[in-house]
Amino acid sequence: MPTPTSPSSGTEPGGEVVVVFGGRSEIGLAVAHRLARGSTIVLAARPGGVPEEFTRPLLDAGAATVEVVDFDADDLWSHPRVVSDIESRFGEIGTAVLAFGVLGDQEVAERDPAAAARILHTDFVAQAALLTALAETMKPRRRGVLVAFSSVAGQRVRRANYVYGSAKAGLDGFASGMADALHGTGVTLVIPRPGFVIGRMTEGMAPAPFSSTADQVADVVAGRVRERRAGVVWIPWQLRVMFAVARLVPQPVWRRMPR
Repeated sequence: MPTPTSPSSGTEPGGEVVVVFGGRSEIGLAVAHRLARGSTIVLAARPGGVPEEFTRPLLDAGAATVEVVDFDADDLWSHPRVVSDIESRFGEIGTAVLAFGVLGDQEVAERDPAAAARILHTDFVAQAALLTALAETMKPRRRGVLVAFSSVAGQRVRRANYVYGSAKAGLDGFASGMADALHGTGVTLVIPRPGFVIGRMTEGMAPAPFSSTADQVADVVAGRVRERRAGVVWIPWQLRVMFAVARLVPQPVWRRMPR
């Protein structure tokens, strides 16, 4: 078992503790890979383990150790216990990346209230609950970094994916407000706002304009984590300009904007 360490001291065994909630996430793993050197990486994932093909690259990237813990994002009441268990076993969480989420099936969600609720629960409610648990853990010691993934899908919710988009809109608003509330506490909340991300989650879907890859998103996110720069970051940055311009043009143009 790794020796508990403080993220304020990079010289102690195990270095900073970096936790990816959603430990099988392509983007989450890519971020962890960039923060791996000297760190204890904890992959919090649904029961069933995380394949070695996911953990081995983190060790190869210089992680002091890679640990896997069970985590069910939809079990809100378990969040404080999981956070406490991670800290008691591996040390203070220095960086927490919330990388879980579902796209869901828009057509099914339009007809099935339970399906719509499941998407909203995972992509908004569960994220807000875990962010709250983590922030309350970090604030007393006045340090720590949180990463909550928003999306351009939440900037103007579209007919094609309005259930997922509305969940992201809610999360974006919650995280933006929390980032303001955390100002001066020593806790940093980074809010990546990527466009369409080409990867496992969007396999089979046609990429939208200004799409990016998991690696491109992770490069930006890891940079913000290292710099302790809070707030929203558009990925790629050109999307911010597109959305600013789109506010001045007729409605039909929005239907061609990235998901």
